[in-house]
Amino acid sequence: MTFEVRPLDESTWPAFAALVEANGGIFGGCWCVGMHPDGFTDSAEGNRERKHEMVRAGTTHAALVFDGEECVGWAQFGPPTEVARIKNRPAAEKGRDLPDWRIGCCYAGKGHRRQGVNSAAIAGAVDLIRDLGGGLVEGYPEDAADVAAGFLYHGALSTYDKLGFERVVKVGKHRWVVRKQV
Repeated sequence: MTFEVRPLDESTWPAFAALVEANGGIFGGCWCVGMHPDGFTDSAEGNRERKHEMVRAGTTHAALVFDGEECVGWAQFGPPTEVARIKNRPAAEKGRDLPDWRIGCCYAGKGHRRQGVNSAAIAGAVDLIRDLGGGLVEGYPEDAADVAAGFLYHGALSTYDKLGFERVVKVGKHRWVVRKQV
């Protein structure tokens, strides 16, 4: 399949919102705010409004994957101050300087999984980061052989390997810190 990647902004918000709504708010109503500094609110509607406020303010980043005019997935990214609540954070940051950018969660909508959406999203995030000035990019993927597909919201290690990220350190049972200079 051929996908187009566009940044999350006011013009792409309706397509992003349609995907999230069609998939039950994503992971119990997260709306992709869980890794932001303030984390979740008590409701999916509160998370939706918080995400939309961040989009309007330009304080959230994502590479949205489109199949025609339909948003089918994304990869969230941002500086560490924006994508602050990563799993295994103490171990991921131990003994290393913070990266310029983090790729947080990835998501492929129902009916679009195992079609290269997450690969397109992560590659698109790298391209958008390059357009924003580049720097050291870090991701936190898991080995797909060890983790059920529904829990690979940081992306698969093999995807990052194919995109030229270097494995830095294993944190947690199945998660890695990977880095790439862009």
